[in-house]
Amino acid sequence: MTNAKPMTILRKLTPALLLTLCALMPSLPTMAEEADEETEVKGVTDYIAMEPAFVTHVGKPDAKVAYLKASVTIRASRETTRPAVEAHMPRLRHELVMLFGEQTDLDQLSSMDGQQALREEATKRINGVLEEQQTGETITGVLFTEFVVQR
Repeated sequence: MTNAKPMTILRKLTPALLLTLCALMPSLPTMAEEADEETEVKGVTDYIAMEPAFVTHVGKPDAKVAYLKASVTIRASRETTRPAVEAHMPRLRHELVMLFGEQTDLDQLSSMDGQQALREEATKRINGVLEEQQTGETITGVLFTEFVVQR
């Protein structure tokens, strides 16, 4: 008879325990997502300068020669991104030289909107190279620390 009491208590508690666990289950993924968000917020910001500055011709082929000088810094949000960027720096610089050389609308290039679009496209191209090289890394943005269009 002494064994009957613990079994009776266990039978009475089991439904309550199951209900409590079921009630907590939907909030577990939310708690994990909140932890991930906190990690991202507390993450690092690493600025990687692409030296030397880029100097290339821009504009339409039949027009007067114009030049672009752009100093570029890559913004990364993980410590592991820098080694991947540095390992592929020649290819990344090539992509940006090609991008800058494709610019034909000097008025657009000189505007804030045009520069923002160029920064976004540069970010896409750099991330494309990092993905193609299977680094598992991405950058969060491209900054122009110097940007001069000479006509």
